[in-house]
Amino acid sequence: MTHLKPGDKAPNFKALDQDGKLHQLSDYKGKKLVVFFYPAADTPSCTNEACNLRDNYQTFQAQGYELLGVSADTQKKQAKFITKYNLPFPLLADEDKSVINAFGVWGPKKFMGREYDGIHRTTFVINEKGILEEVIEKVKTKEHAAQILK
Repeated sequence: MTHLKPGDKAPNFKALDQDGKLHQLSDYKGKKLVVFFYPAADTPSCTNEACNLRDNYQTFQAQGYELLGVSADTQKKQAKFITKYNLPFPLLADEDKSVINAFGVWGPKKFMGREYDGIHRTTFVINEKGILEEVIEKVKTKEHAAQILK
């Protein structure tokens, strides 16, 4: 779905997290960053994915990674998701879909025979220089940390 590939410069983005704090690509210069896009907070697959990343968060930190989750949910819904599952990383409330569109993860989807536009679950691993190291389009929600940390 996305047009981005490893070796491309990561899109410059800025969006507010669940607490209203601004996050932008430049904040992570010199750090490895995982940006994972998910369709909706507190749905079964998205919860599996977020909790798998939460359960491996110390390993991510030990290897120098920061994590950012992104969906089109409101700040309030993102905050509830974090509280309910004790998520240790920020979730961007990209209601205007500016970050979602910059990464090219919005588009047509099919579910149970129905077609609609939505977020394609995709993860981007960005190196210290802001270059995409990996684009994961076939996310295994219950094993996602292993896909990233391999």
